[in-house]
Parts: sequence; C-alpha cells; structure tokens
Amino acid sequence: MQKVISVLMLLLMSISGFSQDSVKDSIPYRCFVGTTAFLLGNLAETNNPEFFQLNFGYRLTNKDVLSLEVKTWKYQYPLGLNALVNEAYGSDSERFPGFIREYGFAFVYQRFWWKGLYSSIHIMNAWQRFVDVNGDKLDNGFQIFNTYRIGYQIRLVKNRFFIEPSIAVTHRPFHTEMPLSFKTVDDRWPKYLIGEPGFHIGLNF
Repeated sequence: MQKVISVLMLLLMSISGFSQDSVKDSIPYRCFVGTTAFLLGNLAETNNPEFFQLNFGYRLTNKDVLSLEVKTWKYQYPLGLNALVNEAYGSDSERFPGFIREYGFAFVYQRFWWKGLYSSIHIMNAWQRFVDVNGDKLDNGFQIFNTYRIGYQIRLVKNRFFIEPSIAVTHRPFHTEMPLSFKTVDDRWPKYLIGEPGFHIGLNF
C-alpha cells in the first residue's frame, strides 16, 4: 500500500508542472470548499468509519491560508495503531470492546513555501461517545487531536480545482479519561502516528 501511495504522489507531482504554469501570483480565488478522499473508506464492508469531512478555507495571501474542517467518524482501533504497516490492525486483540464516535472541528493554518509545496498544522477539538458491543453508550469524552502535514497542491482547470497529496504526523496532546475497557487497549499504543497519508480535494471560488 505504501508503494502505491508513493507512486501516486510522484505521478501527481510530475504532472503538476502542466497545471501550475498558467497560474499567476495573484489570488484569483480567495475562498475554497473541499473534503478528502478518505470518504472512499465508507465503501468498506468491515470497519466502516462512517466518515464525513467538509473544509472551508480563506487565502490571506499567496502563501498563507486559514481554514476550518468539520468532521465526524467512528473507529474501533487505537489511533496510534498504523493500519498501513502494522499487522496488529484488524486483530481482535487490539480492537476496542465497541467503538468511539467523534464529532469535531479543526482550525488549520497552511503555509506555501515553493510552488505547490506546503506545510500545515490542524488543531482539532473532538467530542467523543464511547459505545459498547451492544450499542449502548458507556461514556462521553473529549480530545485535542493535532495533525502536522507536508504536501503538494496541484491546481487543475485554470486553478478552479485542486488536489493535495500529503503525508502527516498525528498527535493527541490531550484527552479525557477513557472507560477502563477502552483505555486498556489504547494504552498499548502511542499517542502519535507517523506517516499518515492524506489526499485533499477542493473547489476554489
């Protein structure tokens, strides 16, 4: 999977020259809306995340962008367990005794450094609901979930649309106490994850 992602990112960056050349340094579109290709995960028959995300952004300058991400999803495994490289993902021993449903929003600052190359920080406030295997709510919780991302924006159709392949480090600097049955599983894994892929898409206006 990692090889596929790497090849895809290289391919997209190789074609970016054709789409970037016609874009001037001015800001023809100040605003944008977007989402992420992770929505495709909702097609999964098992471990369906029931994921939704919508981004609203505003370009302060050619290099500085502020945006708001609104999202929700559910998950059955610790966020520090990398599904792409760790075989423990999917095992019953590392599965929560139920799932966590989260609703939240993130404030995002994005900085462009050279052409489409950018870095960004996403600071998310997430409200949690802990649900057991019978579908009953055990408790509520809250966490701050940060994402530190490096990516490349590829502009398409005269800068009307864009795509952003990226790679990220995620980090949970704070979360409230989990129910003990969830905490026992979560504590076996770090509060961060290195190498999370990303693929944002958007419409400028």
